Amino acid sequence: MLLANIQQSTVNSQQSTVNSQQSTVNSQQPTAHSQQSTVNSQQSTGIIMSIQVYGIPNCGTCKKAFQWLKDSEVNYEFINTKEQPPTRETIQSWVAALGFQPMRNTSGQSYRALGDDKKNWTSEQWVEAFAKDAMLLKRPLFVKDGTAVLVGFKEDVIREKLELSRG
Repeated sequence: MLLANIQQSTVNSQQSTVNSQQSTVNSQQPTAHSQQSTVNSQQSTGIIMSIQVYGIPNCGTCKKAFQWLKDSEVNYEFINTKEQPPTRETIQSWVAALGFQPMRNTSGQSYRALGDDKKNWTSEQWVEAFAKDAMLLKRPLFVKDGTAVLVGFKEDVIREKLELSRG
């Protein structure tokens, strides 16, 4: 009986390890779920930086960015803006760092639905609009060490903004 209990305990322990490994794999992939992994990127210089990527998982540009980050071995935290819209305060800090114009998703339905008066909106009006509808935000939006550094995805620009050397 004791041997059976030890064997069952070993099986349970192995299953727990498999589940833990599966959870780790799942948390490293951007998904529509709110699972996230808080990760840091450590470069060859020994500098540790925190990188968050805001966007939506089915966005084509976000997918390209995710693949590039993976290929470049850059760890990041993905935040799905549909499931976890950024706060007004967060958006204000992004606008302060980048300006409101590059942050506008001008190709989306939400933007087109705003009407022509949006052309004359102030920075504050854009902050309010972004806070009410995260789909107005251009994607992906990269935050490094708490500061917005880029919106959209261009390989050379993001490499510079994240201060990465070429492979």
